[in-house]
Amino acid sequence: MAPVRASAWHLLAATLVVAGVLSTHVSTQAPSSVHDSARFAPLADITRQNVTTLVPAWTFHSGDFAGGQGPEPKGAVPGLQSRPVYSRGTLYVTTPSSIVIALDAETGKERWRHDPQQGATKRCHQPHRGVALWPVDHEQASSRTVLSGTCDGRLIALDADTGRPRKGFGANGAIDLRPGADVQPGDDFAVTSAPAIFKDLVITGALVPEGKPRGPAGDVRAFDVRTGREAWRFHTVPRPGEHGHETWPRDGWQRRTGANVWSSMTVDHERGLVFLPIGSPSYDFYGGDRKGRNLFGNSLVALDAATGTRRWHQQLVHHDVWDYDPPSQPILADIPRNGRTVPVVIQLTKMGLVFVFERATGLPVFGIEERRVPVSEVPGEETSPTQPIPIAPAPLARTTPVTRDQLTSVTPQSRAECEALFARVTAGGLYTPPGLSPTLLFPGTMGGATWSGGAVDPVSSYLVVNTNEIGAIAQMVPAPAGAPLPWVRGGALGAYGRFWDSQQLPCQAPPWGKLNAIDLSTGKIAWQVPLGNVPVLEAQGITGTGSLNLGGPMVTAGGLVFIGGAIDSRLRAFDIRTGQEVWRAQLPASGHGAPVSYRGPKTGKQYVVIAAGGGGKFSKAISDAFVAFALP
Repeated sequence: MAPVRASAWHLLAATLVVAGVLSTHVSTQAPSSVHDSARFAPLADITRQNVTTLVPAWTFHSGDFAGGQGPEPKGAVPGLQSRPVYSRGTLYVTTPSSIVIALDAETGKERWRHDPQQGATKRCHQPHRGVALWPVDHEQASSRTVLSGTCDGRLIALDADTGRPRKGFGANGAIDLRPGADVQPGDDFAVTSAPAIFKDLVITGALVPEGKPRGPAGDVRAFDVRTGREAWRFHTVPRPGEHGHETWPRDGWQRRTGANVWSSMTVDHERGLVFLPIGSPSYDFYGGDRKGRNLFGNSLVALDAATGTRRWHQQLVHHDVWDYDPPSQPILADIPRNGRTVPVVIQLTKMGLVFVFERATGLPVFGIEERRVPVSEVPGEETSPTQPIPIAPAPLARTTPVTRDQLTSVTPQSRAECEALFARVTAGGLYTPPGLSPTLLFPGTMGGATWSGGAVDPVSSYLVVNTNEIGAIAQMVPAPAGAPLPWVRGGALGAYGRFWDSQQLPCQAPPWGKLNAIDLSTGKIAWQVPLGNVPVLEAQGITGTGSLNLGGPMVTAGGLVFIGGAIDSRLRAFDIRTGQEVWRAQLPASGHGAPVSYRGPKTGKQYVVIAAGGGGKFSKAISDAFVAFALP
């Protein structure tokens, strides 16, 4: 379909989606549940022609810390990463303290809140990315339940109308997930992403330790949504007799931590499949005690959602020593391919590689090659001599070594600092293993793509993804006496050194952050544009550099892409056809989650809402605000 016709076709798309004709995975309420992984809002009130008239409609402060916004205070909770969920005039949001809040979607006024840590003497905090609603067709349901994880390792069920715990679910509306995961005192174990819903099952993973090889299991579990009883469990590190166990050394699988789903899963309700983006086994940067390919680490796994039985899998990284776990929720889309419509599942990666598979079979749509890569020089380590690379699309992030003439010249100070840093490292590219001397790796651990994922426009078949361009500096050093492994990541440049100057400006030439569109019908890149500005440079009149970013995009039937992830604390709108920026608005802090859009039941207006939390990896400004925009 020619991009020039996108405007008219997007208006038609909005009509067809609401009528239930187009793209069966798209919800009619934009997006009503986390199962709508495509992040397409079938609303076209806001268009390229009128988007410049958008105004703030309301702002809600969660109260997670005193003051509401400002520079990141000492001990501040992590920035918001919540993606709100809309249902029947109510917006459900979460905070880093695992608090669940229901808001009037048109006014932002609080209807209820549930604090799962009420009365706790010591409160925990973790990035929290949202809730799920049961049943999936909750717009018509007489009774609805909010399912959410907590930073202390519980899964809670709340009445969606009142916020009261569902007493029949576990113990007073909560399941303690820790005993079933072999969590020991001092182990990290949290549920930070929204669970998945399939029929009467709630399916969840967990956040587990990455800094040691042994610890809590990363297993994925399903529970009866009414009673909380466990229905099935999938061992992400296969036990003896299970498929994939042969990819581990004899004892290497035992109490292996990592290999978990810390991001969100995606359900294909028509096919009865749940897709698991399984992370890297621990320890992240040394695998001498886990020689082999280490299934199901770094894999996209399709399970029978009713039973937990494996249908298919594709490993995206063999024997990971880079912390290249899949960072985001798998995306479902129906794409035109060779005269037929192909239901696909898409997995974005920190490497900037985009994997596209047929949903039913796991076959690669554009092909995958096993390509030779450098091997490790670290004693005892045996990295894989090959890695799977998609033939298409092309990588969305740098995968080749930086050369001296490619260093930044954005300011004389930055150039001087970066030349000095570059002289201390050995430049490497994709899958260069961490070495015994400081090694510059591209992409780094922050991507490529990040946790907020991408969005798919069903009209143009464009996949829109934001990416980072920031290298990591890795060096393996002997571990302290008594450590569980002989080698750890460290060195004079730090355990998580990044290739940037003293102002956190990346050392290679811009752009440092991009918004990308891929035509899924061909696998070719349709456009790429810089995303965001850097405040310290913008103050000097230097723009167009792109910035490091975390929050993901949303696409609407009005032909627009909304995203607020850049560090300059702005929500932006782009033309889906060309990537041209057509609108921006200031936020209290950067939006580290993806926006949502819905129609208010009383006003009839289309709203765009984003969690503007900032803080964390790249941005010092922090807020506890949710901000809504609408046409006047």
